[in-house]
Amino acid sequence: MMIYASSLGAVDGISHGFFTRLGGVSGGIYASLNCGPGSRDDLGNVQGNRARVAEILGTTQANLLSVYQKHSARAVQAETPWEADQKPEADAIVTATPGIALGILTADCAPVLFCDPQARVIGAAHAGWQGALFGIVEATVDAMAELGADQDRIIAAIGPAISQKAYEVGADYRDRFMAEDAMSEAFFTIDEGSGEPHFDLPGYVAERLARAGVGHIHDLGLCTYCDETRLFSYRRSQHHGEDDYGRQISAILLT
Repeated sequence: MMIYASSLGAVDGISHGFFTRLGGVSGGIYASLNCGPGSRDDLGNVQGNRARVAEILGTTQANLLSVYQKHSARAVQAETPWEADQKPEADAIVTATPGIALGILTADCAPVLFCDPQARVIGAAHAGWQGALFGIVEATVDAMAELGADQDRIIAAIGPAISQKAYEVGADYRDRFMAEDAMSEAFFTIDEGSGEPHFDLPGYVAERLARAGVGHIHDLGLCTYCDETRLFSYRRSQHHGEDDYGRQISAILLT
């Protein structure tokens, strides 16, 4: 049901998990721990799944916060819980408040959980290709720094995301990256069969973390597309001709 990062698991006073699709109440293409209210799954099932996640983390469903993700480079601070219908538009959340769980929804994009153990500041970011390219990692680190974190002390763990092998993109995609960030060339390979570029999203996110000065970077190395039993994948759902898809949640909490 949940995958731990050993780097974060070694930190006292936090609870975290990269939750899989297993252990919930949803059915069909959403089976079973779909935590995405933006899906067309029954909202009661989604809320029940999120309540299970909150209980495992050690908090309440009301304190499990997420944002309206827009593939942006915007990070927000959370001091108190917000209502589900009032969540801000952003792609990262940070806090120094115990009891508030920060949740990020993904289904191929890279979830990143952050912690500065000394400053007692945590963060969670949704890094799709647009967010990664335009600075969601740096925005998260900056927002944590405003709460007293130091990038040298920050531990960042990259959870399940689509792997380079499964992530075929178009030449225009590669050209856009190269126009914005010439150093991104190292994260593209050309498939010998199709002749199309493949992009290493988690590798690029790790590179942006390193550029932001994050002292400890851990990539779990798990592919959402390849692991149909445990993980939701937007791209896989498209290849199967499904009309929607579930979202897994990755979350972190100061206890």
